[in-house]
Amino acid sequence: MMARLIGRVRILVGVLALACVAALAMPASAQQPQQPTSVNPTASAVKEDQLLSQLDRIGGRCTLPDQKACVIEQPAGRDWRHFQEVTLYWIGGIAILGMLVAIVAFYLWRGMIRIEGGRSGRTIVRFNAFERFIHWMTATCFIILAVSGLNVTFGKRLLLPLIGPDAFAAWSQLAKYAHNFLSFPFTVGVVAIFLMWIAGNIPNRTDLEWIRRGGGLIGNDHPPAYRFNAGQKFIYWVVVLAGLIVAVTGYILMFPFYGTTIAGMQTAQMLHGLVAVLFVAAMLAHIYIGTIGMEGAFEAMGTGNVDVNWAKEHHSLWLQEELARTGGAAAKPQTGRMQPAE
Repeated sequence: MMARLIGRVRILVGVLALACVAALAMPASAQQPQQPTSVNPTASAVKEDQLLSQLDRIGGRCTLPDQKACVIEQPAGRDWRHFQEVTLYWIGGIAILGMLVAIVAFYLWRGMIRIEGGRSGRTIVRFNAFERFIHWMTATCFIILAVSGLNVTFGKRLLLPLIGPDAFAAWSQLAKYAHNFLSFPFTVGVVAIFLMWIAGNIPNRTDLEWIRRGGGLIGNDHPPAYRFNAGQKFIYWVVVLAGLIVAVTGYILMFPFYGTTIAGMQTAQMLHGLVAVLFVAAMLAHIYIGTIGMEGAFEAMGTGNVDVNWAKEHHSLWLQEELARTGGAAAKPQTGRMQPAE
């Protein structure tokens, strides 16, 4: 029995020894997992979208002092580019062209709003010289800022094909300098307008009645109003609030990364562009009413004086206050009559 047991142990040891020798004799390549001989370009591991979904940006290492330059791509950049090249283009086009169409249609239907009682031959001071200077300084800056700013959104698609690359490059450079430097007097003008006219632009119950009666734009109704009616108050707050937004965001863009990140710069640019195009659309309506839309309105900012009958029809409560304050001396005979715009 003992001899038979020893024999079986020897056989088992021999088998184990052969197995170890065979394992050691296998090639090294056979012991390791097989590596692919080619890369599948559609595999999820190499898809850019998967990287962007797992990381908020794709970046690398660089020796530049500003490490933001090491960012190669970020998802927010795609959203910003789409807004700048597509969304803002359509919003601005619809807002501005829509306002122009509405103005033309209203003019063809209503025509110029005339002074119903005719001119009285007496005038009253509506805006003094300082108020008119601030208004025209701000208005001039706004027009140049609007034209130069719209060039950023619409210039490459509308103007470049018409004048060619060389002329467009020269114009764009000039527009950029004008846009940057005229922003400073524009901001001063917005602040001055806010301080000058804030007292007369607080909404009140008279404005609700003015709105209910259509502001005198429909028919021959003349709802009472103080120095500024509800429509003018709306324009006032558009100028103040929109002017403040475009000024702050504009300075962020002019002096980049002072307390902002790339995401902050993108947000500032999107807000600047969106508010600016809506600002332009609103000012088109203001310009229309102040020129060809209403007889006698331009004189308020032209000479500073308006006809008494004009004031009686459009700002009767203000006229009563002025006459009561001066004992009727505020109304003076008109020495030089300005012809209404046609």
